[in-house]
Amino acid sequence: MLAPFVPGDWVENPLQPDWGQGQVQSAIGARVTVNFLHAGKRLINVEQVPLKPVKPPED
Repeated sequence: MLAPFVPGDWVENPLQPDWGQGQVQSAIGARVTVNFLHAGKRLINVEQVPLKPVKPPED
């Protein structure tokens, strides 16, 4: 399975909206490492958690 995201993409976890937006750090298969603004680095299995693509935050 190809990774659904690539490093640099911005996403949100709809199951954890308080984490804020996150930037994808790496993506290998269904395992995506995301650095969230309010939750830090998290390893997400996108087969279990439907990450939602978003626009990058404005500075």
